[in-house]
Amino acid sequence: MRLDLFLKDSRIIKRRTIAKEFCERGLVKVNDKIAKPSFDIKGGEIISIKFGDNEFSIISKVEKVGKKDRASYEQLESR
Repeated sequence: MRLDLFLKDSRIIKRRTIAKEFCERGLVKVNDKIAKPSFDIKGGEIISIKFGDNEFSIISKVEKVGKKDRASYEQLESR
């Protein structure tokens, strides 16, 4: 599942275009590396997102439901 689609489907960011902009600005990291919007997210990866002065980290969960992937997450920390 693409990173920008994961952020939208898990309802962390409201729109895919905004999720794409966050990634392009370098505000989203996957496993401590800046990730592009097309990065392929798998379950168990740590995603860090910076919103203004705040940064929070989550663990991704991607489940296969029929032909579609379902995105969810578990929050780790917030700064």
